[in-house]
Amino acid sequence: MNKKYLLLALVGAVVLGSLMYTFTGTTDPELYIENIAAERERQFKFLKFNIDSPLEEEQKKALDSLDFFPIDPSFKVRGRLVPVPRKRMVEIPMSDGTLERYIRHSFVEFEFNGETIKLLLLQAEDEVDLRNFFLAFADGTSTEETYGGGRYINLRQDGSSSITIDFNLAYNPYCAYNPDFACPIPPRENILDIPIRAGEKNYEK
Repeated sequence: MNKKYLLLALVGAVVLGSLMYTFTGTTDPELYIENIAAERERQFKFLKFNIDSPLEEEQKKALDSLDFFPIDPSFKVRGRLVPVPRKRMVEIPMSDGTLERYIRHSFVEFEFNGETIKLLLLQAEDEVDLRNFFLAFADGTSTEETYGGGRYINLRQDGSSSITIDFNLAYNPYCAYNPDFACPIPPRENILDIPIRAGEKNYEK
């Protein structure tokens, strides 16, 4: 292959890679799927074998898999960070009736299926890395297909005023597996009417 065609091939590969990133959030869709699958396997192994797992011993013995929606790159979205006018510490209700303190930090806005969505990002009171955020949300699948108390995603700011949300990484709180655990309830800003069919489904004993 001469230099001219090699250069054209390289340019074409770069353009194709850019388009893949634009539409899927990754330069390699197969690698993206492998990474999500690996994270799901890590989650399963933690619940099954780790001493800090919320599962009781009988649950661990019975657990042979977790239930997830199919991996769908369209549920990986880029959002714009909108600072809360006045950041303040708030008390978030827990599933056991207690309260836990979080910083009401920012909103993230993004387009999904032609609709503008705005979600509240919280930050743990003792968080040392100010780029890390906590997203608790419920949606149109809650109770029927996913845990009724909502699901979580751990986020990390990856731009000066932007952040990536991958709903394929949405996971159940500990209280979905064991009611003895207390879990933050999603704030009212994060109760969505639309279904988010991505991430972890209901846990069934």
